[in-house]
Formats: sequence, structure tokens, C-alpha cells
Amino acid sequence: MRVSGYCELLECVEKSSSCVGERATMVLPDELHLQALWFAGQMGREFVTVDGKSVRVVQFGYWNHAAGPDFLHTAVEIDGVLMSGSLELDHTAQNWEIHGHSENEAFHDVVLHVVFTSGGREFFTRTSEHREVPRVVVSEEVLREALQLPVVKMAAAYPGKCSQPLAEMHEGNVDALLREAARHRISQKLKRRNRNVDVRGEGEWLWQAFAQTLGYRPNQMAMTLLAQRVPVEDLGDRRDDVEAILFGSAGFLSAELYEEADSQAYVRGLWERWWRVRGDYEPAPSRVIPWKFSGIRPVNHPQRRLACLALVARRWGAFKKACQSVAGVEAFFQELKHDYWSHHYTLKSKRSDRALALVGRDRLQDFYVNHMLLAKLAEGNAAAWEYYQKIPAPAMSEKVDKASIRLFGSLEKRKKFVRKAWQHQALLQIYQDFCLKDLSECSACVFPEQLAQWRG
Repeated sequence: MRVSGYCELLECVEKSSSCVGERATMVLPDELHLQALWFAGQMGREFVTVDGKSVRVVQFGYWNHAAGPDFLHTAVEIDGVLMSGSLELDHTAQNWEIHGHSENEAFHDVVLHVVFTSGGREFFTRTSEHREVPRVVVSEEVLREALQLPVVKMAAAYPGKCSQPLAEMHEGNVDALLREAARHRISQKLKRRNRNVDVRGEGEWLWQAFAQTLGYRPNQMAMTLLAQRVPVEDLGDRRDDVEAILFGSAGFLSAELYEEADSQAYVRGLWERWWRVRGDYEPAPSRVIPWKFSGIRPVNHPQRRLACLALVARRWGAFKKACQSVAGVEAFFQELKHDYWSHHYTLKSKRSDRALALVGRDRLQDFYVNHMLLAKLAEGNAAAWEYYQKIPAPAMSEKVDKASIRLFGSLEKRKKFVRKAWQHQALLQIYQDFCLKDLSECSACVFPEQLAQWRG
């Protein structure tokens, strides 16, 4: 049977696969990570309680920055009955008791308890008023998809069984395979985007997408958390306070900072504005955003990223308009300057004589590829696809390196397939769909056999 599409190839491999092995153990991430995924709608809206009632999340509510339930002002429909109140998310059902929620009056209005493991015994979630709180257990399958968690953590970097049929395949068919894989990756990213838009709206999706881009690898989650906790729509009426709100919410305005700051006048201005709004935004100790600083180049320090995010928030209308085209975004950021941050790495660092770009070309390219062009490419926009194909490849990541070695073997053979950004995206998708789902370390993988049937 001839296979003419990437999805069809995936289906054929899944139907033919007889791989056996031990599936990677599911390790739950910390609650902040789970809360961020939940709040972004990546786990969906529809659930069933442990006692069989249908649940639909109507309103995901707002992050609670203080002590108490995780999300406030939520609305859920349970067996057709609309309920409004708070929502609590825990690793296990038992955490309700362990964390003392059953005796805490702040949890009286919780309308839904979301957990990720049911536990080994029957358990009832009750408030101190002895009202039972409906509980749902998010399945491992749903969580794995939300986390984009593979079956195998990492595949070894050696030529796989597929390298031989790929070497014998006509170059045009190899190119077609990669293009199909790149388009499939776009469709998968679009699904995640649409879930976020469904619960947060187009504007907040764009706000979170740009914040995530600024976070890059080490601080993607931290920047996403900040963008979720401080929605851009809430900043519209507080234009002059935006920078102070973001720096304060991020935990970067400590009492000791003023004495150590390079520009005490600048920090004093932040503090004066932060003190007026602090009660609305300062997170409780248990909700502090987990920033990472090790291994980060000074120009990529989270404080510089926050300054850039604040400038974007203050010019939000112009930014959204600029996002209609790649040229518009480039022009927007070429004009973006800051009296302090265009010459400083951190709040404490000395002034740099050299002007520092608030966002580098690599970050802008990442924003184009993973967010801006996403919807247009998925809709089949020819101009966007043409532009996408011309974007040069970024520095090769570890996963792209391993994927290209497994598929093509030698450095020389893979050279022509790693030159463009879309090719990197294609290799990552193939690596995810086949290499990270194969439990047999290539020996029982049927992907090589199916490649013989490929007709791009």
C-alpha cells in the first residue's frame, strides 16, 4: 500500500507496530507547572467526576496570588447545574487533607477539586462545613499530551534502521517527507494554540506566547506563569505602573535591592509605584515564581526580558498591529528602546557603554516560527509558507542533532536537511513521533518498512 501523507504514515506505523518494552514512568511535575497547563486550557474543558457526573469548565477564573485556593471566580457546570466559586488543584486527592484545606475557611467556596492520581483508597473531599467537593482525576493520557511527554525520554544518537531506506530514497521524496512532517508539527502546535485561545482569548494567547518566547528554555515556564498571573488586559488602565507591576509580581523588588542598585533613582521609581499596587499582585511565599539564573548569558537575564515585556504591554495596541507581518514586528523592535535597560544587564549591574538590544534576532525568529506564522501556515497561506521555507536554521539543538544522526547517519548526508528552520521542526516531529515512541531501540520499529511505501 502506497502512503501519501504524514498522518497516514503515522497510522500505518501505529497499526503495524509490535514494539514491546517498559513505558517511561510518569513523574508528575510540580504544582505550579500543572496549574499553568490547566489555566492555559491544555487539559481541556470536559471531565467526569469520580462519582460519574459530567463536568464542563465554563470559566477558568483568575490566579490567586495570596494564600487559599489556586484559582478564584471560576464557574463549572456539573450535570447541567452551573456552580461558581474557587478551584483547587493538587497532585493527589489526599493532599486536600494533608494541606489542611478541610479545616480552612478560605476553601469553603471551592466548587471543583482537580487531581492527577486517584490514590489507593476511597477518599472524600469535604470542606470544614462538611460539604462534599466534586473531584475529577485528570488521566495520564491527557496529562502526557498536555506536557508533550514522550514514551521514551531520549533516543541514543546513532544511525537508526531508517537511515538505510532514507539513503536509498529519491531526494525529492525525502524532502516531501520532511515538509509533511513540518506541516504536521504546525497542526499539532495549532491545537495547543486553539485550546489557549478558547479559554483566554486571542489577546492573552499572544501575550503568553511572547512572554514564553522571551523566557527561552530555562525560564519559559516562569515567564508563562507571570503572563498568566498578570493578564495584559488588566494592564491597560495601569500603563504607568506596568513595569513596577511586572517586576514586583516577578519577585525582583526586594527590600535590599535599593542599596545595591546601579541606578537608585530608577529603582526608587519602581518601588514607589509597586507599593501602591503591591496588595493586588504580590504572590504568597508558596506561589513565588521559580526563576533560573545559572548558565544564562547576561544579555538574556530575566530582568531584561521583563523590561522588554513591560514595554510591549505599554504599547500593546501597536504590538498587535505589528504582528500582522514579520516586517512589522522587526520594525517594532528596532524602535524599542529603554533609558535604563538598553544599557544594563540587571538592576544591580553597572552601565554598559555598548547599546544592548532588548530582544535579539534569535528570539524574534523563534517568535515567528512558533507563534506568528503558526495560524497562517496551518490555514495554507502560500505567502507565509514561502517565507517560512526561507528562514535559516537556528543553532542545532541536542534533539535535532540526534534526530538527524538517526535518520541520515553521517554528517555529510544530513547536511542538506538541516539548513532551514522548517527542516529542524520536521526532524523534531519525526524524532518525537517515531524515535521517542519506540521501546525496542530500533529492533522492532516498523517505520523503516513503511518508508519504502512513502510517496510524497
